[in-house]
Amino acid sequence: MVLAAAAALAVPASPAMAAPTFKVPFPCNQAWSGQTRSDHSPAYAIDFNRTDDLGDPVVASAPGTVDVVTNLGDTSYGKYVRINHGSGYTTYYAHLNSFNVSVGQTVKYGTVIGYVGTTGGSTGPHLHYEQRLNGNDIQAKFNGVTALYWGTKTYTSDNGCSGGAASGTVNTAGTALTVRSGPGTGYSSVGTVADGATVSIFCQTTGTTVTGTYGTSNIWDRIGSGRYVSDAYVYTGYDGFIPGVPRC
Repeated sequence: MVLAAAAALAVPASPAMAAPTFKVPFPCNQAWSGQTRSDHSPAYAIDFNRTDDLGDPVVASAPGTVDVVTNLGDTSYGKYVRINHGSGYTTYYAHLNSFNVSVGQTVKYGTVIGYVGTTGGSTGPHLHYEQRLNGNDIQAKFNGVTALYWGTKTYTSDNGCSGGAASGTVNTAGTALTVRSGPGTGYSSVGTVADGATVSIFCQTTGTTVTGTYGTSNIWDRIGSGRYVSDAYVYTGYDGFIPGVPRC
């Protein structure tokens, strides 16, 4: 998979196109261990891991258009997605368990493009991630800062943190909805949200089962850092998880 570097040509320099602001390819506030090694193929790829990561959501690291969604079977990248970010920049997301996008789809920060797997030549669940320029792998940067080469570093994502992936309307028939520090009634109260308020939903997860305005549900919506409300009291237009919203 290593691409040979193009020979240098003695031509006048032209203005370089600005690179996208790439972000860690996981939902907001998640921490992942990223490993680089000189014998990787290609050399500047990063392998991302965290505990029990099989099936965890992978998100677009910058806005762009999906131009490859394919399955190479039991070899190489296995199931992988490529996103074209323009100006010659692309990103690769390999060894996925499954896909959440299709070719031609426009994606933005935080869009779930697939789920961590161990397909292809992988020996265990992880995300193989690359940034490329004109087809050549380049040292990855997150928020303009070059990743650690060579070694292992923990990266905390701010991908999609500036705005919710979806929104919902609180409906409690007049009473304020308690906001919890985690996804369940056993977590401490950290405030309330007024009936009728619109909330941004950054990610969703499962927790305590609650019966509310919209039936019985164990889904909890994260509406801010350390702020969760029961989805049973939030109108989102969906019965269950919201398509495209990452799992916390």
